[in-house]
Amino acid sequence: MSLTQPAELVARIEDALQQLRPFLQTDGGDVRLVEVTDDNIVRLELEGACRSCSMNMMTFKAGIEEAVRRAAPEVKAVEAINLNTAAAKN
Repeated sequence: MSLTQPAELVARIEDALQQLRPFLQTDGGDVRLVEVTDDNIVRLELEGACRSCSMNMMTFKAGIEEAVRRAAPEVKAVEAINLNTAAAKN
């Protein structure tokens, strides 16, 4: 795991994700912070049921990405490295 940004930024991102985890885990899913790049791009991995859920794009955009951006406005982008875009299109 490469978390090259200051610990305070990473902590704010983790706190935002931690607030969402109970909702994701209720449906058998989770999210993991993979990386915060030097240019403030957050890379996440959806885990468990979230990987194959047909609603994962909506969960990512409307829930996870929004929470991260609120907690860390300096983040330029939030990317899921394993979003199931095929399921999101169905």
